[in-house]
Amino acid sequence: MIRNPIDIATRVSPELSSLIETIISQLDGGEPVTLAGVRSFIKHDMPVEIDETERMHHFDVDESITDELDDLIEQFGESAAAMDFIYAFASEPLSRAIEEVLDDENRENPPTLDDVREALLNGLGGNLVGEGVLEDDEEYMLMPEIDELIDHYGSDALAEDFLRYE
Repeated sequence: MIRNPIDIATRVSPELSSLIETIISQLDGGEPVTLAGVRSFIKHDMPVEIDETERMHHFDVDESITDELDDLIEQFGESAAAMDFIYAFASEPLSRAIEEVLDDENRENPPTLDDVREALLNGLGGNLVGEGVLEDDEEYMLMPEIDELIDHYGSDALAEDFLRYE
């Protein structure tokens, strides 16, 4: 299976990204899911309830989504890791923490996920709660979420790429 850089996911439509994520969770069999596996699942194994749910969120799963998936397969190959095509966003609380690290005037380089993790270990979450930016219960979700992003995208991934703007 071929792994691809993080910026690939930014070229995938939110609809296809969401569908790939749903399919990966359905196929959770321990083996990494490839783009060919996603294509096969859509074509042969998509349960009716997923199909109906996806149709409510997407224009036409059969046409535009599969065309986009076919283009990805043509460009990156059937053995490309499907998870590389899921675009992840930080939760709203983690986005606030990332923004706080981004706004640090003493920082010379753009912060990475590891920089945000380090700031959280040094009390950033508590400071944000104290300032009223985060609720108490939100602080406890920051470390598991940043660790999950680091596990998936690497500690050197730019934190700014995961900001959720709502």
